[in-house]
Amino acid sequence: MGQGKEPRRQQARDGELGAAVARAQDGDESAFAVAYRIVQPGLLGYLRGLVGEDAEDVASDAWLEIARDLGRFKGDGAGFRGWTATIARHRALDHLRRQRVRPRGTALEQDVLDLPGPHSTYEQALEAMSTERALALLRGLPSDQAEAVLLRVVVGLDGPAAARVLGKRPGAVRTAAYRGLKRLARQLGAQDAADAGVTDDGPSTLGESK
Repeated sequence: MGQGKEPRRQQARDGELGAAVARAQDGDESAFAVAYRIVQPGLLGYLRGLVGEDAEDVASDAWLEIARDLGRFKGDGAGFRGWTATIARHRALDHLRRQRVRPRGTALEQDVLDLPGPHSTYEQALEAMSTERALALLRGLPSDQAEAVLLRVVVGLDGPAAARVLGKRPGAVRTAAYRGLKRLARQLGAQDAADAGVTDDGPSTLGESK
């Protein structure tokens, strides 16, 4: 049920965003500020997952490019999210190249992630994604899963839009996001249990191999 409300909220935000972008392209500076306020939180969350504490600097560089090239953008609010995420990703990769640092994944076996989840891990992760704890856990995911989750949940892109940002097929991005969300939900659950002093003697937990 919660999933029905979220797309409607996203559509309303994207409607407002599309209108603001159109006005900004006509020279309305206050409308550009509205577009910035709508997009920046998700964009900053995405960049935190890619470059950590340098996210604000990279976001500033991205917004300079966004403002400079705004007249060339064609599309609606959802398209603007994807366009800004693509620019931010390029700036982040440039930053990482300069730092000679690459996003690191973990050596977890993929077969652990192939088990079907009984609950809506998307909603669980969505509720927790605003927390620093969740972002810290997310940075420990393999990079393809982390980026897919960030684009789908934090930036708010749909599957095809996230795939365009990453230059991959929608099916591959959908699978990466599903696996990343499932793993994130398990990690959050395991951490909550540990914080409460609960141990789990059931089947092997995330990260364990036989």
